[in-house]
Amino acid sequence: MRLHRLRSRIVAFYTVLSLLISIAGLGVMNFFINRNAQAQIAEELLIGDRVLRRTLSDKSHQLEQAAGVLAADFAFREAVATRDRDTLLSALENHGRRIHANLMMMIDPDGNLTANTLDEDATPGRFGYPALLERARATGRASGIVSTGDRLYQLVLVAVRAPAVIGWVAMGFAVNDSGARDLGALTSLQVSVLARAANNDWHLIATTIDKAAQPRLKTSLMPLLTAANDYSGRPTVIAKDLTLLAPLMIENGEPAVAVLQRSLHEALQPFDQLRNLLAALAALGLAATVLGSVAIARGITGPLSTLSDVARRIAKGDYSEPIAVTKQDEVGELAAALHHMRTDIATREATIMDLAYRDPLTRLPNRALFNERLQQAITSAKRSGTAISVLTLDLDNFNYVNNTLGHANGDLLLQQVALRIQSALLRQTDTLARLGGDEFAILLPAADLVGAREIANRVLKVLEAALSIEGHTVDVAASIGIVSCPQHGQEVLTLMSRVDLSMAVAKRNKSGFAEYDVSYDQSPERLSLLSELRQATENDELVLYYQPKLDIAAGQITYVEALLRWQHPRRGFVAPDEFIPFAEQTGYIRVITQWVLDTALKQTAAWRLRGLELNMCVNISARDLLNPDLTQHIARLLKRYGVNPDWIWLEITESAIMDDPIRAQQVIEELHNMGLHLSIDDFGTGYSSLAYLKRLPVDELKIDKSFVLNMNKDHDDAVIVRSTIDLGHNMDLKVVAEGVDCEETLQLLGELGCDIAQGYHICRPLAVDKFEQWLADFARAPRRAASRRMN
Repeated sequence: MRLHRLRSRIVAFYTVLSLLISIAGLGVMNFFINRNAQAQIAEELLIGDRVLRRTLSDKSHQLEQAAGVLAADFAFREAVATRDRDTLLSALENHGRRIHANLMMMIDPDGNLTANTLDEDATPGRFGYPALLERARATGRASGIVSTGDRLYQLVLVAVRAPAVIGWVAMGFAVNDSGARDLGALTSLQVSVLARAANNDWHLIATTIDKAAQPRLKTSLMPLLTAANDYSGRPTVIAKDLTLLAPLMIENGEPAVAVLQRSLHEALQPFDQLRNLLAALAALGLAATVLGSVAIARGITGPLSTLSDVARRIAKGDYSEPIAVTKQDEVGELAAALHHMRTDIATREATIMDLAYRDPLTRLPNRALFNERLQQAITSAKRSGTAISVLTLDLDNFNYVNNTLGHANGDLLLQQVALRIQSALLRQTDTLARLGGDEFAILLPAADLVGAREIANRVLKVLEAALSIEGHTVDVAASIGIVSCPQHGQEVLTLMSRVDLSMAVAKRNKSGFAEYDVSYDQSPERLSLLSELRQATENDELVLYYQPKLDIAAGQITYVEALLRWQHPRRGFVAPDEFIPFAEQTGYIRVITQWVLDTALKQTAAWRLRGLELNMCVNISARDLLNPDLTQHIARLLKRYGVNPDWIWLEITESAIMDDPIRAQQVIEELHNMGLHLSIDDFGTGYSSLAYLKRLPVDELKIDKSFVLNMNKDHDDAVIVRSTIDLGHNMDLKVVAEGVDCEETLQLLGELGCDIAQGYHICRPLAVDKFEQWLADFARAPRRAASRRMN
């Protein structure tokens, strides 16, 4: 039977279903039979326990009556009074034989044993069961089970009076196999008695079990005997027997138990015939199910096989032969559907192929077709030993066009860009594809890195001219990544991954294009560092350092910038450049920024309470500007620490603003409306237009240190700094110069009218305690000391 066929699966399903139902039914039946049998045996064991207690009680009563008769005999009392030992032994033995007692004793009023039928020649000594004797003294008589050597006796003490107590007569029955057999005959149970000696070893006193099975009995009972000394009286299954331990109170303190057992196998034997009958019925039902399922399966799968043949012909492109199935049921409906399908499938095939491998907007090959062609080119290059190259490019600020002009105009832009890129290609065999969004890819099946660079330059050249979109003039720029096979990899996934890394580097460096380099890959060391960064805020590994900003004209420190540092417990100091970029890529920068804001505002409040009027400057990343909860989070912190928003300056880079100008302007306006001050950080390194910046409610421009570091030596840098200062003042903005590393630069900035200076020449970033000490020293020093470098 081939289970991949429907007919086989139908037969198998009903067969397995019937089999499972039969097995389940037999299992349930067997479960309840076993449970009922165990319950019945457990009840028998409990009844047996009650019979045991009643038997012991009856024997105790019998012994008390016999001992009372003997104690009342005048001749016996006279022998007791005269301490005639021979007469006592004779009387005890004769009376014991009449009642079949196994033990007869005489004890004097002081508790000394004067006669003992077990050992007539023994020297008189103390009676070995003082607790039993004490009970007899209290009530005139007492009974209990005593241990003598390796034997147990049910013993009764009765006072001999004349008229005062002149002694005690003791009579006892031995606990032996005969008594066990009598109890077993009454209860239909196996009965055994075990006692524990002083060395904690259990020994068998009496049993109804065959001698050959007696060692197994003791072995099977040992875990139960040693696990619980209270012997709770609950029936337990041991070695296929249901067992009940009935504790016996022994006068010398060592425990003894009566073991009542009933075989589960014997109890279940009456049900074997019922089990066999039900099993036979289940087998007949299974056979009937198999036969019925075969007939049902043939009725269903026969017409389906015919339709399957038709479907195979359609799959091969043969739509001519008519469908022969004429049923009016669901199978007939399926046949009619197949008839309509074969008439439509031919036209749909062409449409599906086009949609599968073409971008509907630009009509260029899509990612799937590009990857197929790339794989073919790799295979061909391996055979011929030639090189191929792959370029991917991404449009810069395409989101800005979409957000400003609308998605319809964004689509028109992509169509025009596709035409321009296509015009830059040199060969008919070159493939241009749109991978999605504003990302394109170029396959050069006969070009090395030199040829790839030429194409990259041609593409950048054709995109330089502005595009006209519905009357709007749009400037377009692109970032291009380049890889070559076999130099940078010989697998599709490897090449595409590395070309994307190269494109990201070109976009980040704004270099136009970038060729792949092994340094672009994130090493396992850096990936591990990123994972550990997630625990840094929880483990108090992050710390803020503070760098002062000098008011050049006043010579005072009224601003301080909070700079993040990571003191790793194993790696030591980790520079921000090593972890901040990865935090921005993963989005974890939002968590870090929240921590920085919380710590910085808390420190600001602490300083203000101490009379230090310092304004705090905090950096905000591009990811933070896109965070819808940023303004609410800052508002909560201001309220929590009682910080005036006028004391806080948020520094935002040009590039962060231009990533999403519309959203950035909205967030900046919200922050401004809260009373916070905004500063454009690294000004001069971005691509923002002055017209756009003029619309932003910012208070400060911060000149990038790349222009400040060498302005005392480089005339061009000095011109840029002067122009930026003039620009900022004309826009009513404060101007900050960072990167002030020497006295000459500081003096030059003062001459140019720069408002605030920041750099190592003034003070390095310091931990809070060292910063406070530096600030105190600065306040005490002459004004000229403002330019003294802090080491």
